[in-house]
Amino acid sequence: MGLGIKTAIRRRIGGPYVNGDYHEAATLARLALLPDGPLKPAPSDDAPLDIAFVVPFFQPGSGGHMTIANLIRGLEAAGHRCSLWIDDPGRRCAKGAAANLRSWFGPFSAPVACGTDGLAAAAPDVLVATGWQTAQTVRTLPAAGRAYLVQDHEPEFFGTSSQRAGAEASYGLGLYPVTAGSWLAELMDARYGLPASSFELGIDSRYGPEPNIARAEDTVLTYARWSTPRRAVPIALAALGELHRRRPGTQIWTYGQSGDLGLDFPHVNKGVLRDQQLPGLYAQATVGLVLSMTNYSLVAQEMLACGLPCVELDSPSVVAAFGRDGAVDLAPLEPGAIAAALIRLLDDPQLRRRRAEAGALLRTERTWAHAAEAVAAGLRAAIDHTQQAPSAR
Repeated sequence: MGLGIKTAIRRRIGGPYVNGDYHEAATLARLALLPDGPLKPAPSDDAPLDIAFVVPFFQPGSGGHMTIANLIRGLEAAGHRCSLWIDDPGRRCAKGAAANLRSWFGPFSAPVACGTDGLAAAAPDVLVATGWQTAQTVRTLPAAGRAYLVQDHEPEFFGTSSQRAGAEASYGLGLYPVTAGSWLAELMDARYGLPASSFELGIDSRYGPEPNIARAEDTVLTYARWSTPRRAVPIALAALGELHRRRPGTQIWTYGQSGDLGLDFPHVNKGVLRDQQLPGLYAQATVGLVLSMTNYSLVAQEMLACGLPCVELDSPSVVAAFGRDGAVDLAPLEPGAIAAALIRLLDDPQLRRRRAEAGALLRTERTWAHAAEAVAAGLRAAIDHTQQAPSAR
């Protein structure tokens, strides 16, 4: 069948989540011995909130940090005060990290601090953990409310390890979850017994139709970022190999990863692109492909907002976000079935048109202003939760 992915798999086998950061693990173990931070009085219900987001280390293009930045812009527009604190025990907050965070994910008004040493004195209304690595820090600091911005079920990022154990333990620290999507909220309740609020991920205004760009008739665009294992890139590439076997005239484009992908069928790798470049790319392709093994990806709804129908994984989070006969076409995690779903869209212009129309509706419904409004409501619920149950230990 000519999958051509063995070389690429070998090249990426030493990727993320294989080796732990032992300094980070030791720091988290010490934090676990500390008591919960003091409880501050709750602000009045109608007062703007002072919100401190505690974020883990980051790389250019980090989707989780971009979501945080988008939410901060929405919260600031609604009158709330925000700040960002980089909690990075393993790397000791590398020089220039604060400037990089603002440069890569701004603009926003929120001040950015490297480290969390000044956070106790700042004493915000709500402290928000934004990754499993930051939950212990948030638990030990004074606040009226302690929340947990849960963008994915992070234990699934790891094999058996201290990282997986730490990610699972982070849900038992008394922080109130505010989740990206209803699937995660239901998971918090069903698996961990945690009440949670949820919000739908927004679509940035840059993602929309590009009337001056002609759309190709037989081109598939695939998000193939090897460094994110939950995107099931080996399966996606195998599906593209099968697509080429069944339909050799189809153009195959990939993006999200630089360099040679090690494939033995014709393709064009667009590499790592800036957000500003993506709408134009989405306007050119005929069908998109992105696979979400845990929580649903922003990529699918951004493709749809640009009029690009796409195939996604038939997983609980994707179904919760888009429905079974909504904007996306669903396929099981099997290369032949994914190839068949791509071919079905390529062969049916009317189906593609219906999917694009559903995507345009998503663009009007899922804004970052709406997301920030839902998050603000979740943060007020976090204050109530923290005031009623100040310690889970």
